[in-house]
Amino acid sequence: MSSDTLTVIDNRTGASYELPIVQGTVKAMDLRRIKTGDEDFGLMSFDPGLTNTASSRSSITYIDGEKGILRYRGYPIEQLAAKSTYLETAYLVIFGELPTADHLARWQHDISRHSLLHTNIQHLIETFRFNAHPMSVFISAIASLSTLYPDARQVTDPVNRRLQVERMIAKAATIAAFTYRHNQGWPFIYPDDGLSFIGNFLKMMFRMTEVEYVPNPVLERALNILWILHADHEQNCGTNAMRVIGSSQADPYSALAGAAAALYGPLHGAANEAVLRMLEQIGRPENVPAFLAKVKNGEGERLMGFGHRIYKNYDPRCRIIKQTAEEVFQVTGRNPLLDVALELERIALQDDYFISRKLYPNVDFYSGLIYRAMNLPASMFTVMFAVPRTCGWVAHWMEMVGDPEQKISRPRQIYTGSEMRGYVPMEQRG
Repeated sequence: MSSDTLTVIDNRTGASYELPIVQGTVKAMDLRRIKTGDEDFGLMSFDPGLTNTASSRSSITYIDGEKGILRYRGYPIEQLAAKSTYLETAYLVIFGELPTADHLARWQHDISRHSLLHTNIQHLIETFRFNAHPMSVFISAIASLSTLYPDARQVTDPVNRRLQVERMIAKAATIAAFTYRHNQGWPFIYPDDGLSFIGNFLKMMFRMTEVEYVPNPVLERALNILWILHADHEQNCGTNAMRVIGSSQADPYSALAGAAAALYGPLHGAANEAVLRMLEQIGRPENVPAFLAKVKNGEGERLMGFGHRIYKNYDPRCRIIKQTAEEVFQVTGRNPLLDVALELERIALQDDYFISRKLYPNVDFYSGLIYRAMNLPASMFTVMFAVPRTCGWVAHWMEMVGDPEQKISRPRQIYTGSEMRGYVPMEQRG
């Protein structure tokens, strides 16, 4: 008997089954062999939320939640945040290797040439109310790109896929900037080839009446770091949505809109917005102990920005963002809420209640403070998450489309409804 197998004895029948173990997993379809008879469908696994189900093989992102490790294509996130740029990291995430100088120059050029938005999309953004939530506008504009680029449905053509990837990376940033300016009631600022990808984004967001807009290098570097940290995070809710929608061979813009819609939820990408509201509610560092007491006593308060589905240790991204926040505040002025956050972290990490539950700060805890320092409203925070995460979503879409093991997503269910019954005429219903 091979040591790389799992022996299962079905106590209902006494039958024994030997299931292969490959990379720490057993295939769910192997469970179908376990039956009580010829009419039996066979066993299924029941896993709400897919908390212990591997739905794909991926070579993009490695996470060890117990040790607090995050790597893109084998490269530690700490090294990329310190040495790379967002577009270089996006190239790595999507294509698997760091680019050569020539490849990076071509990549930057290709992204830049797709950064303009068709006027139809601009007019679409302008149809929304000025106070519409930016994520709703962003999702709608992303989805509408499929009407402009019907060639995107040719998902089996690798050359065509590359073209759509360039468009998605470029246009997500422009749509985000135009969405923000529409909410502010400001005219759109068109892309500028003379700036870096991040610098151009800052100009499209914040230029007012300057003759020449020059991005603040500290803010540009901070946004570069934040976007690298948000580029990908394995099989999260948004990425899973991208893969599920893409598995039907839908065009990638429709899949991207679905991924962004998943990110919109408060349990996913909108968490940093909730963190900022929590810090504003606490108000001052001296109010932290009373707030944490209410959290522990179940008195209606929740500790936002702590804990993670994957990380059972300190989120490695949080350490980097915490240092970045300090650098940003040296330029923008210190936000008093940073002192609230630091005190909240200090007390929580000394409290057995939170330690025993492995509740450590995550990426959302400090990122909102940086965005607030840039004078962004909390409603824009999730959009600022969606733009860099676009590269991770399209990387997983590319990987999924090219994976011969992948099929259209179609999970099973456990039916809990009524047995067959006859139709009851209206006059006989109680």
